[in-house]
Amino acid sequence: MDGDVAVGVKRGSDELNMYGSSPNSMTANGSDSKKQRLDESPPSRVLHIRKLPSEVSETEVIALGLPFGKVTNILMLKGKNQAFLELGTEEAAITMVNYYTAVTPQVRNTPVFIQYSNHKELKTDSALNQRAQAVLQAVSAVQDGSSPSSDPGVLDLAPPPSPVLRIIIDNMFYPVTLDVLQQIFSKFGTVMKIITFTKNNQFQALLQFSDPVNAQQAKLSLDGQNIYNSCCTLRIDFSKLVNLNVKYNNDKSRDYTRPDLPTGDGESTNKDHSLLGAISPLSAAAAAAAAAGRVALSGSGVSGVLLASNLNEEMVTPQSLFTLFGVYGDVQRVKILYNKKDSALIQLSDGNQAQLAMSHLNGQKVFGKVMRVTLSKHQTVALPREGLDDQLLTKDFSGSPLHRFKKPGSKNFQNIFPPSATLHLSNIRDGVGEEDLRLLFSNSGGTVKAFKFFQDRKMALIQMSSVEEAIQALMDLHNYDMGGNHHLKVSFSKSTI
Repeated sequence: MDGDVAVGVKRGSDELNMYGSSPNSMTANGSDSKKQRLDESPPSRVLHIRKLPSEVSETEVIALGLPFGKVTNILMLKGKNQAFLELGTEEAAITMVNYYTAVTPQVRNTPVFIQYSNHKELKTDSALNQRAQAVLQAVSAVQDGSSPSSDPGVLDLAPPPSPVLRIIIDNMFYPVTLDVLQQIFSKFGTVMKIITFTKNNQFQALLQFSDPVNAQQAKLSLDGQNIYNSCCTLRIDFSKLVNLNVKYNNDKSRDYTRPDLPTGDGESTNKDHSLLGAISPLSAAAAAAAAAGRVALSGSGVSGVLLASNLNEEMVTPQSLFTLFGVYGDVQRVKILYNKKDSALIQLSDGNQAQLAMSHLNGQKVFGKVMRVTLSKHQTVALPREGLDDQLLTKDFSGSPLHRFKKPGSKNFQNIFPPSATLHLSNIRDGVGEEDLRLLFSNSGGTVKAFKFFQDRKMALIQMSSVEEAIQALMDLHNYDMGGNHHLKVSFSKSTI
């Protein structure tokens, strides 16, 4: 059902700002009457949460709101699988609703629905709600750093034993890097040091906050959450250590308070993987989710089909969209709409890839126009019947050799970055020099500002004068045949020259 794609929240100006869409593209994206009915409640600092799992605890509901500000009240309706959550300010509630419009909130791996309540505040003084109030008091005490005055038996919130958390990652389908952990946990306070290691065939990390209270908040919100959809589950405990001793800053350990530390045995930071940033497949999406402290990305129920609109219809082709969206996922099919040629449907392998592509490409300038990208209501892109597509508007790329993410654990997962003016080039043929590449890239209609070969001259960084020019060059020159069976590979870089 399409309703599961977006959270049940107030629709209207908030959502249009979130996606930057025009009303027409929202309609094209399946804004149905069910969603329209949810328009009726104006913003309120009280939020109505529905479809909660029946065994849910108060703490888990409060954790949904914690990253956005102070939670001032809660009312659990256990029999109805619903709850009301009151935040300290209306702004905090609006931020929370806006965030969960783009990323489906999950409690115990179950998508839940959040919308504004008709109540402006919660009146909850009944005896029935005493337990919830006790939990709220205890959580607030942790937020304020004081000791809870309520019965400590209600919730295990004794003063936190250590600012150091021990993190185990279960079901690790994608690599999880130090950078991803830092992005996720820094929402809860200043991350000072991280050490990662493998023990008993499990990826583990020790992470030190500047304050034990921050460690406690992070554990409360993140323990049991998935970093990526249905995998990479965080298991978090306090460490017996109260201070970490970090000797080297590299991709295994880092002391953020001491940027002067050496990189260690042969772990030169100029090694290609650190320079490109060992960062994992959904790092940007994980970072966005981390910005709200809820890490799980909802691939479940989210279609892998995107609607791109406001395209330059004179210039855009299925091939150019395949190449651009292919930076963030394996594009299976592209269809430029016959009666609306400034719009196209792009089908990726799964919902995670679609969300990742949307988060990076919505609002980017392509062929001189600001492209809009939203999730489509379609589950697949249909191929035209034989002989009916005389304009070649639909193309099937499922068998393409150019998919970047076919192999689990592929190095390409580590090099996913937002569009940037600097491009990373690889698979450069022997004998091809800087001038050849500068000429090639300026011929795609841009200006080359800077260029730098890596030591082996098989890879290079090239900087264009704008992100738009770099996008254009990537679409034109990724897989460019340099002769001798060498096809140039182009991706966005996080480095600058």
